[in-house]
Amino acid sequence: PPSYSSPADSLAPYLPELGQALRAALLDPFPDARREACALAAHAAKALPEHFHLQSESLIEPLMQSVSHQHFRVRVAVIQATGAVIQFGNAKSLDDVLSHLAQRCFDNIPQVREAVIIVMGEWLLHLRDRYSFFHKLVPLLLSGLVDEMHENRELALSYWKKVGLQWEKENEDDIKDKLDFYSAPPYYPQGDTRPGLGCRELVTRHLFRILPGLCRDLTDWIVGTRIKASRLLRLLLLHAEDHVTQHMELLLRTLYHMCLDEEILVRRECLRAAELIGTFVSPAVSLKLIVSDLEKSPQPSHLTVLSAVIRGSPRKVLQPHLGHLADTLSHPHVSQCTAEVSYLEQLLSCVEALVEKCQEDCGEVSLQLMKILVTIMAIPSVGHLHEQIEEAMKSLAEVQGLAGLVGLYQQHIAQLMQWVSSAPDSWTCYSSELLQLDVIATHSGPAIGEALQELFLILKTCLQTSKDPLMRLKLFSTLSQLLQEPDTTINSEGQFCNYLEIVIKDILAPNLQWHGGRTAAAIRTTAVSCLWALIYSKLLSPEETLNVEQLLLPKILATLDEDSKMTRSLSCQIVRVFLEVIGKQFEPDKLAAIYPGTVSWLEYPLVFDTHRPSTALVRTALQICPAAFPPPPP
Repeated sequence: PPSYSSPADSLAPYLPELGQALRAALLDPFPDARREACALAAHAAKALPEHFHLQSESLIEPLMQSVSHQHFRVRVAVIQATGAVIQFGNAKSLDDVLSHLAQRCFDNIPQVREAVIIVMGEWLLHLRDRYSFFHKLVPLLLSGLVDEMHENRELALSYWKKVGLQWEKENEDDIKDKLDFYSAPPYYPQGDTRPGLGCRELVTRHLFRILPGLCRDLTDWIVGTRIKASRLLRLLLLHAEDHVTQHMELLLRTLYHMCLDEEILVRRECLRAAELIGTFVSPAVSLKLIVSDLEKSPQPSHLTVLSAVIRGSPRKVLQPHLGHLADTLSHPHVSQCTAEVSYLEQLLSCVEALVEKCQEDCGEVSLQLMKILVTIMAIPSVGHLHEQIEEAMKSLAEVQGLAGLVGLYQQHIAQLMQWVSSAPDSWTCYSSELLQLDVIATHSGPAIGEALQELFLILKTCLQTSKDPLMRLKLFSTLSQLLQEPDTTINSEGQFCNYLEIVIKDILAPNLQWHGGRTAAAIRTTAVSCLWALIYSKLLSPEETLNVEQLLLPKILATLDEDSKMTRSLSCQIVRVFLEVIGKQFEPDKLAAIYPGTVSWLEYPLVFDTHRPSTALVRTALQICPAAFPPPPP
């Protein structure tokens, strides 16, 4: 009889029969039979490494048919058996099993995922042809580093470190310079531990093969696949460090898509990955590519990635690019291209990131950032962001050592007014400058009192009766709001008196003239409201009231017949003030013109009862008017 070097070798002549029996047992309907068959296949592979490759390929198909078995213990046994069959058999079959094992990385049972980690680790350490398959095996082992179970992550990390150290020893001559002289990068993400050189080299040298497939997985229709792939992407970037620069175009396209994912975990990992790009990739490259995309076709995804890159960038490295970045974001093509809420939210996020990262360096671009914040606040659909915008303004003021919002507006009020006052003659109710002016005027507080010349130049131009009625209505509303508390807004510097004549003659008087239509009526209401605010706040003194009586009183009397109750009420108050101020100085002809109309209110009890302010007017008229007539001759 032939002699054998070991008892196991005596089975070699019977491998075909053994293989046939194993193939049948691996498909047995009884789960325990499949498990025993898997264990037997693994033992046979280890016992007959020199001969088993003859039968290993024939076992792959039945093993893969059982790898998704409903019993998790069967799946574990199949994965273990597959690891041994490939390792001690024919490695050509590895391509046939990798896709099946990759699916098991998403298995709900931790023991199944643990089995995959062990198999991947053993293959990376001991597979004879492992160098040909590094780009396929490394991602599967790294997926264990982002496993949900702490034990699995620790196991994967242990294997990964061993793989890296073994690769270092096997390639010591190639990486000798890096081992001796390579230093840590000057900036590294907080909370992350830098992988060993061997691990980093393995990822770096095979990234060009790994990344395209991973990016495809990030568009998969299965949520779990996208989540796992997004976590793996960040892990790869952490290993590759600045070597990701050559893959930036692919990475940015992928991140643009990721940040629009409906799954919040994918979006979160997208931001974390983009922050790593900011840390490792020079802004001269990353910002140039993102800004180029933004200038071609501004999208919310571009701004989302940009804000994350800014947050991840070291302040010292980002500072030289701060001016160009702020100019780009404040350009109308970027900041005013749409009123879409999601876009404006991300634009605001970019400003917040710049202020947070650059701190006092933002002083050199403070005006550009203010323009962006004013532009966002001016959009009617983002009312829910006003508090957040004001917080951003306060932060911007704080890093510059300014006294809050007022100090920030005072620093830039002249430039901001010059910015919005370009070509006011062509404004309509749809002009963005109209909304921006409203924000600047009503939110700047005392600062607006320092820019009255620019403000009233705009008001005088845009409140002509030939201009767009809706635009005039909006401007009158802004002016009325400023006049409510003039000492803390429009008259904070005590200079309003220099523009009172413009307000009365060029703004209020023309717009009190009657014109048909609801919008025209609303304009008259706001104009009357502004006049009453002037009188109530004492900005229009009794002496000045006498000077404008001839111009305004006839127009105010005409508004007593308006349909608007508010207009009638305010007009009555204004006429009463006129009567009290003028008193005996009334000329008989004028008094005769006013008196009958005033007393006529008494002829309409219903009107008299409904419009209460009219009663005060009538009482005042009855008290003052008789005293104004000269006594009859004796």
